Amino acid sequence: MFAKIITKPGTALNNKTGSWRTGKKPKFLHKNCTGCRSCYLLCPEGCISGSKKSYDTDYEYCKGCGICVKVCPVKDIEMIDE
Repeated sequence: MFAKIITKPGTALNNKTGSWRTGKKPKFLHKNCTGCRSCYLLCPEGCISGSKKSYDTDYEYCKGCGICVKVCPVKDIEMIDE
């Protein structure tokens, strides 16, 4: 009656989502970062990595949703055109 949609867990690592991007991508400015980790913690794709005050995006998996830009309290991330 129901079709099996997910064959095995963890397939997102194998299926890169960069081709789904919205036409924009986040750019970390590395000027005002306080190391709050909001971008890292709230990224739905888990494609932000780094530590202390230096974070970056893995564009192979980023969809360009812009959540990281919205949650950054010091506006150290901006969305740029592809």
